[in-house]
Amino acid sequence: MAKKRRGTFIFVAIIAVLGAAAYLGRGFFYGAATIHELLAENKELKQAITNITAEEQIGYAKVISQENREGKLYTTLRFVETARDDKLKKILEKDYIIEGDIVYFDALIVKFGEKLVMDGRGRALYLWRRVYGEHMSPSEGFMIEQAGAEPARYADLLKVLPIKQREVFWSGIWELANDPEKLKQYDIQAIYGSAVYSRLRPGLIYVFKVSAAGQVYPEIVPGM
Repeated sequence: MAKKRRGTFIFVAIIAVLGAAAYLGRGFFYGAATIHELLAENKELKQAITNITAEEQIGYAKVISQENREGKLYTTLRFVETARDDKLKKILEKDYIIEGDIVYFDALIVKFGEKLVMDGRGRALYLWRRVYGEHMSPSEGFMIEQAGAEPARYADLLKVLPIKQREVFWSGIWELANDPEKLKQYDIQAIYGSAVYSRLRPGLIYVFKVSAAGQVYPEIVPGM
């Protein structure tokens, strides 16, 4: 009788261990989901993408100084990224020294199709990548946002997801750019680079705007 009870106890214990392992495994699966699983299965992610509002101002640049050094012009500029819900709130501010006065601002754009978002209307988001001058190659450019990291502008966008899934999304979304079949499968219309440039002058502010379709363009206004 005692042997039978002992056997029953061992059986129950094994079932409990297996059940706990399955539960933990389930939690691990969701915590370590791939970018493909997130885009294909995660309703919270689709809702977050749906919540992206039409962008307008996404930052600005202005000249701090321009000076000649050994016959070459150098421009010191300040680049500012502003919050989605407050154009006056700075979420990123960096100064750069660029040879010359023609400066390129490089961003990565993700255009989501109508099927991926819940209201059937396309959305786009962007990641500021780097700044460089006409005398530099793009690969020599100065970083703006850290590649693969969550952009400060979208810090609240995926707050419904566990932090591991947010990391997977931001590190993996750009890697899909060279996989047309996957883009089509997940209804992502395009992932591409967009570089805009201007000849910078003191006393002017170069306001960067982006449309819901992902078009980035500068608007020049007098400095205050």
